[in-house]
Amino acid sequence: MTSPATTRPARWDYAAPWGARGYVTDLDGPVHWIEFTPQAPGQAKEQATVQSTGDTPIVFVHGLGGSHLNWCLLGPHLAAGRRAVALDLHGFGLTPGLRANTTVQANAQLLDRFIRDVVGTPVILVGNSMGGLISILETAAHPELVKGVVLIDPALPLPVAKPDWQVSGQFVLYALPGLGPYTVAKLMRSVPPETAVQQLVQLCFADPSRADPEMIKADVALSTYRHPATPAEASARARIFLAAARSLLRVLGRRHRYYAMMAGIDVPVLLIAGEADRLVQVAATRHAAARNPRWESVILPGVGHVPMLEVPEAVTGAIQDWLGRTQGDNGHAATDRT
Repeated sequence: MTSPATTRPARWDYAAPWGARGYVTDLDGPVHWIEFTPQAPGQAKEQATVQSTGDTPIVFVHGLGGSHLNWCLLGPHLAAGRRAVALDLHGFGLTPGLRANTTVQANAQLLDRFIRDVVGTPVILVGNSMGGLISILETAAHPELVKGVVLIDPALPLPVAKPDWQVSGQFVLYALPGLGPYTVAKLMRSVPPETAVQQLVQLCFADPSRADPEMIKADVALSTYRHPATPAEASARARIFLAAARSLLRVLGRRHRYYAMMAGIDVPVLLIAGEADRLVQVAATRHAAARNPRWESVILPGVGHVPMLEVPEAVTGAIQDWLGRTQGDNGHAATDRT
């Protein structure tokens, strides 16, 4: 039996420039999350508008190595008329983790409890990369809690195509039992936060010049806070990260089971992908769309793995249009568009 969830204001304010307030809820351990208000970026907290909660809430779910900050360029624009919240999964952002609770399965359980105990009503899930996979796991396991799903470059089985050798080599390294933890820990300890953030931008953006300077500043500040102070801390952080990465690879390796899970989703789904994504090749996205013809899909040319950060206006517009056509008041489907 789980204990009642208690919530308190968070002491961190990395998302404050986007009008978000932070909280920590005890869900058998501290879980950090933020709630957006429907305001323009940079508007002072004191001027924030009180939002309506009549429409189905949105819960944002970040990817491997991500955090609540991944959603700050979308959240304020999707919060009008509905709650919009983003949590940090176990082991990421400002939520602590252990090897045992940072797998995708354990984080799907965390997401389920967050929906039940923090949001308290069925939701629309918006997940990127690993967060997309976790959103699929939650929707398949507990369909009564999900009214719709937006998958933004979700983790998908690799297509039979020429791989990106830099990306493939990185995931092969994650799988190595001895070398993987040692190398990841060394990188976490030795690479300065500014460099680490820039490397992620180079990997995840098709056009790094699109990166928002304020977001880069916030990401560096959060990375600096999380930067391991000792080799032992770096080693522990590496083991946590690799537990998540390896569990992700195991789910993707059971591709037929994963495809069956996707096919069983019986709520509206919007699939958004960057055509120039190096981590989830667009061929895999098109294959998933073809296998699920009831899903709607949007392919963004010249965009990488994190469209919500690279082209937030386009992603916001696509989601708002989809919400307007598929979600009515209190989350009931307005149309059955196929």
